[in-house]
Amino acid sequence: MRANYPKGMGGAGNMSAMLQQAQKMQEDMAALQEDLDNREYDISAGGGAVSLKISGKKQILSLDIDPEIVDPDDIETLSDILIAAVNEAIKRVDDTNTAEMSKITGALGGMPGMPGLF
Repeated sequence: MRANYPKGMGGAGNMSAMLQQAQKMQEDMAALQEDLDNREYDISAGGGAVSLKISGKKQILSLDIDPEIVDPDDIETLSDILIAAVNEAIKRVDDTNTAEMSKITGALGGMPGMPGLF
């Protein structure tokens, strides 16, 4: 019995081309992930009272706090600003990673019949 492939999907040559395309996409994704991991992001919160630098691997590299906002009687405000800065930093890394990866994985439209493969 012979499989009936949709038009343009048959033959071993086409399967080989699809596998090559998938392998190239995997290599591109690995290279991009390495680039994303090496990036650094500068984030500020509290009107610039707190600034931090985070790596693409979501590691805090530096944290600077304006001494004027340090009030021993109001540690809660400082804590809120620090949390806002860290959360914004993580969000920025995640959003950038998602946007950059979708440039590669969005190319899946070139592989008919295989949506969501990667």
